[in-house]
Amino acid sequence: MTLPGAPQEERDFLRHPLLDMLFIAAPSIVQMVSYSAMQFVDTVMVTNWGDDPIYVSALGNGGMLAWIPISLVIGMAGVVSSFVSQNLGAGTPRVGAKYVWAQLWISVCAAALLLGLVPLLPTVYGAMGHSPQLVELESTYAGIVIMGAIFPMGARSIAQYFFGMHKPIIPMIAAIAGNVVNVLGNWVLIFGHFGFPELGLTGAAIATVLGGAIEFIVPLASFLLPWWHTNYATRTPWRPNWKPIKEILRIGTPAGLMFINEMICFGYLLVGLGGRFGEDQQAAGWIALRYMSLSFMPTVGLSIAITAIVGRLIGMGRVDLAEKRAWLGMGLGVAYMGTCATCFILFRHELMALFVTADMAEESAAELIRVGSMILIAAAVFQVFDAVAVTMTGALRGAGDTLVPSILPIGLSWLLIVGGGHLAVEFVPQWGALGPWIFASAYIVVLGLCLLVRFRMGAWKKMRLAGDEVADPADS
Repeated sequence: MTLPGAPQEERDFLRHPLLDMLFIAAPSIVQMVSYSAMQFVDTVMVTNWGDDPIYVSALGNGGMLAWIPISLVIGMAGVVSSFVSQNLGAGTPRVGAKYVWAQLWISVCAAALLLGLVPLLPTVYGAMGHSPQLVELESTYAGIVIMGAIFPMGARSIAQYFFGMHKPIIPMIAAIAGNVVNVLGNWVLIFGHFGFPELGLTGAAIATVLGGAIEFIVPLASFLLPWWHTNYATRTPWRPNWKPIKEILRIGTPAGLMFINEMICFGYLLVGLGGRFGEDQQAAGWIALRYMSLSFMPTVGLSIAITAIVGRLIGMGRVDLAEKRAWLGMGLGVAYMGTCATCFILFRHELMALFVTADMAEESAAELIRVGSMILIAAAVFQVFDAVAVTMTGALRGAGDTLVPSILPIGLSWLLIVGGGHLAVEFVPQWGALGPWIFASAYIVVLGLCLLVRFRMGAWKKMRLAGDEVADPADS
C-alpha cells in the first residue's frame, strides 16, 4: 500500500492507517471534548451558584441563540481543512495559508455584523413567551457571548489549518488553555473571588469569552511564527483576496448553513418546544444535551481527522485508500457512541442527579430527574446513527462534497424536529418535553442512513479541491 518513490513522511502516512487516524483524531477529540467540558462546567458551576433551574435555562437559551449566527461561520471554517489537506497531498502545501486568511476575513466581517443583533435579544426572547426575569438573564448572557464572537470564529479558522496540515497538537493545546482560563474565570467571576464582584451568570459569559480569546491567540501566534512562514508562507497572503474567499463561500456555505440550521432546529426544540412545559422540563433538556455533547463532540473530533486524512489522500490521488480510511473512522465512531448509549441507559438517573443541589425544591429535583432520564433514553436510541452521520459527513467534506450532505439535514430537520415536534406538542402533550425529543431521535436515525447511502454512491470520488494551484500562495 505504500508508494516506493514517495518521501518517507508520505510512505509512513500510507503504512499505518490506524496510527495515523489516532494521531490526528486524538488531539482533535481533546479539542472537541474541551468545548463540551466548557459547557458542562459552566452548567455545573452556575447550578451551584444559583439553585433555581431558571439559571440553567438562561445559560442554555442564551448560549444557543448566541451560537446560532456564530455557527454559520464556524461551519464554513471546516472546509479550510479540506483545501489545506488536499493541497498537502498534492504537493502544494504553501497554497493552504491563503484559505486561512480568507476565512479570517470572513470571520471579521461576520463578527462586526453580529454586533447589530445584541440590542434585539430582549425582543426575540420576549416573543418566545419567556418570563421577564428569564428574558433579562438570557439576553445578558447571549449579548456578552456575541460581543466576543470573533474569538471562537477565528480560533476555528486557524485550527482547521493545523488539522489539514496534520499538525493537530497546536489546536489541542489552545483548547486546553482556553478551558483552563474558562474554569478559573468562572470560579473568580461567578462566585466573586479575589476581590471581584459576584457576577453569577454574567461572570460565566465573560469567562467563556476570555477562554475563547486564549484559544484564538495561541494558534494565531503559532501560525505567524518564522518557522511556519519560512516553510509554508503563512504570513504572505494576509491581504483580502476575493478568489479564495469565493472558494470558501462556494464550498463552505452549504456546510455552514447545515450547521446553523441544526443549531436553529435544536434550539427551537429546547427553547420553543421544551419551554412550553415549564422551566424544570426545559432545564432537564439542557442538562441531557450536555451529556449528549460529551458523546457527540469526540465523534466530531474524529470527523475532523477523517476530513484531513481523506482530503490528503485524494490530493495524492489515492481515492481507494481514502475510502478505506473513511470506513475505519466510521467504525471507531460507532464503537464509541454505542458505548455512550449504553451508559445513558444504565446510569440515566445518576447522571441527571448530578445537577440536583441540596437547596433545590424537591418537586423541581424530581421533575428534573424524571424528564431528563427519559430524554437520555431517547438519545441512546440515535447514538450509533449519529456516529454514522458525523463520520460520513467528515469523509464527504474531505473530498469537497458539501452540497447534498447539507441539503439532507436541512430538509429532514425541519420535517422531523420542527414539524414532528409540533405534532407531539399538539397531539400528545402528556409526553411533555420528551415528545419533541422522540422526533429528534427519528431525525438523526434517518439522516445517518441517508448519508451512508450518499457515501456508498461514490460521487465524492470524482471531486477535487487541489491539483491545479499555482505556486504563488498569495494568488496575485
